[in-house]
Amino acid sequence: MSSRDDYIFKVLVIGEVGSGKTSIIKRYVHQFFSQHYRATIGVDFALKTVNLDKDTVVRLQLWDIAGQERFGNMTRVYYRDAAAAFIVFDLSRVATLEAAVKWKLDLDQKVLSGDGRPVPAILLGNKCDLPREPEMPTDEEISEFCKKHGFAGWSLVSAKEGNGIDEAGLSLVQQLVSREERSDNRLASPIFLHNSDRKPDKKTCFCG
Repeated sequence: MSSRDDYIFKVLVIGEVGSGKTSIIKRYVHQFFSQHYRATIGVDFALKTVNLDKDTVVRLQLWDIAGQERFGNMTRVYYRDAAAAFIVFDLSRVATLEAAVKWKLDLDQKVLSGDGRPVPAILLGNKCDLPREPEMPTDEEISEFCKKHGFAGWSLVSAKEGNGIDEAGLSLVQQLVSREERSDNRLASPIFLHNSDRKPDKKTCFCG
């Protein structure tokens, strides 16, 4: 009998107010969506268990951090020991994509991996079920945006319809576990995501 592998990763979910962070977490964890919006105050938490295969269980500690927190001093505490982050923007509001860069810079300044590199940040373009704001970049331009600003990848998602969220979460889990296995150190510090073998589909792009 092979022993079961158990992993725990802290994953931040950050981005501007109203971009859909809480809705994405609820959809991912509970397969639930509500039209009633309630702003997160400070930080909230959720746990997602992923049975990657019959011998591998991954638990994601999802930290839902309020959009206002980038302007405060508590993010350094919230970010501590994070293994990765989802940075969320709203495809119907181009300003939230511009703000994603500021969130990424804030993250990079406050948490680093064991080798001194930034922890991986995946960009999620939420509300892909709605018309895009006319000024919103194309998919190709968003891919270039990710490479320019050091995102580990990006994906189009819809918290309302459920599109792309499970796929983005699974890809993140696979990459984190793969890197942990290669490092052969279960208690290793957060690592940088990279999966050059995965061919991106039309809704998911991993920058390499």
